Amino acid sequence: MTPLVSRLSRLWAIMRKPRAAVGSGHRKQAASQEGRQKHAKSNSQAKPSACDGLARQPEEVVLQASVSPYHLFRDVAEVTAFRGSLLSWYDQEKRDLPWRRRAEDEVDPDRRAYAVWVSEVMLQQTQVATVINYYTGWMQEVNQLWAGLGYYSRGRRLQEGARKVVEELGGHMPRTAETLQQLLPGVGRYTAGAIASIAFGQATGVVDGNVARVLCRVRAIGADPSSTLVSQRLWGLAQQLVDPARPGDFNQAAMELGATVCTPQRPLCSQCPVQSLCRARQRVEREQLLASWSLSGSPDVEECAPNTGQCQLCLPASEPWDQTLGVVNFPRKASRKPPREESSATCVLEQPGALGGAQILLVQRPNSGLLAGLWEFPSVTWEPSEQLQRKALLQELQRWAGPLPATRLRHLGEVVHTFSHIKLTYQVYGLALEGQTPVTTVPAGARWLTQEEFHTAAVSTAMKKVFRVYQGQQPGTCKGSKRSQVSSPCSRKKPCMGQQVLDNFFRPHISTDAPNLNSAAQ
Repeated sequence: MTPLVSRLSRLWAIMRKPRAAVGSGHRKQAASQEGRQKHAKSNSQAKPSACDGLARQPEEVVLQASVSPYHLFRDVAEVTAFRGSLLSWYDQEKRDLPWRRRAEDEVDPDRRAYAVWVSEVMLQQTQVATVINYYTGWMQEVNQLWAGLGYYSRGRRLQEGARKVVEELGGHMPRTAETLQQLLPGVGRYTAGAIASIAFGQATGVVDGNVARVLCRVRAIGADPSSTLVSQRLWGLAQQLVDPARPGDFNQAAMELGATVCTPQRPLCSQCPVQSLCRARQRVEREQLLASWSLSGSPDVEECAPNTGQCQLCLPASEPWDQTLGVVNFPRKASRKPPREESSATCVLEQPGALGGAQILLVQRPNSGLLAGLWEFPSVTWEPSEQLQRKALLQELQRWAGPLPATRLRHLGEVVHTFSHIKLTYQVYGLALEGQTPVTTVPAGARWLTQEEFHTAAVSTAMKKVFRVYQGQQPGTCKGSKRSQVSSPCSRKKPCMGQQVLDNFFRPHISTDAPNLNSAAQ
């Protein structure tokens, strides 16, 4: 046998090995039993909140789908190896993050669970680097404003949940993922699993964006991870893999791997602790071998058992393997729709304060929808005509502040701010009331704030951009250093109430009178 034939034989043996394993009777029985066990475990889990994690869908849909065992963990030894390699790597490489220190050092299980809860809510749709300072400030001073973190309804739901724990649950956090999800508003499947595993040691798996990417690559899952079928399979894999002895560490390790090594665009495969178990990496190596040998006319190598039909976890037929992407072939996400474009006109209305300091008018947004409950400058929908625009905006201002001099309303520029699904253009106007008696009373839902109060109020980043335009164009009393005056609340020095605030969090009553909807406690 020639060296080339020998090498080809070994290559085909490697390629065909997964198929042979699938065909063995005891493997089929084990896979069937595993499927029944996962089905039972899945039925014991609580239904998810629509706002959190990958949505849970009916198990029947999954059972009817065609899925190759190639994408599953069929071997106990393989699962054990995955757990051991990942946890060993995590023990050596994990980042020193404040919520991890609290979870490790806090003896009281309720405060430990609260510390994990806050971190998981803050980390939804927000990068770790952004969250660190906010988390530290929040845990030291519980009524710290949420402004600047985005996705503001998270803060409101966190406050609602904290109140429920104190007022209805006797100050004790639910202990399981199921009860956490059932009893606390805004806590969905992922957050419940994170709290239960990290704070209480429950052996329950979690799937966030990082974990989903890791699992898709390790098992060569190329389909859209947000789809019903793939989502349910990923949750099943996470539950199968979670280490019962160290569930919290395992879940954090899987998230850490996705965040620092198995990244979306430039994964560091050489640093991956589970690369030997990664089917995406194996696929890359096979394709490289085939390309280097120039096997023209050789049959395509199937990744899955060929007799199971079209596997719904493989790369979609419309998007076949791309040699230039490597492991980034997995997963292929559905194309996102571009954010819809909207326009509005907003006005910074300034008046002299009672003690000589300038004040600006803010009004509160509705309690539902975009930026629910936050404060903003009076705004109206954009009108195509400048005349109509000024008229509509002036009417809105007078609704809150009474008669105003229309001639002082000036157009200052525009601000473009993109939310997750909306690209909003603000036409910025300014109106400075000089030499007039200050307005002292306003309707409910409006308030006059000083410049310093504006910086610490629950306003969105978009409104801070609007205010910067006003400061740069308006020669009123609010003008000053644009950068320093609109800095993030976490970048300025604040009085620290100390750890006793956190220690006193679970007390018999939490005030509901404060206008800030994002406070966890008063």
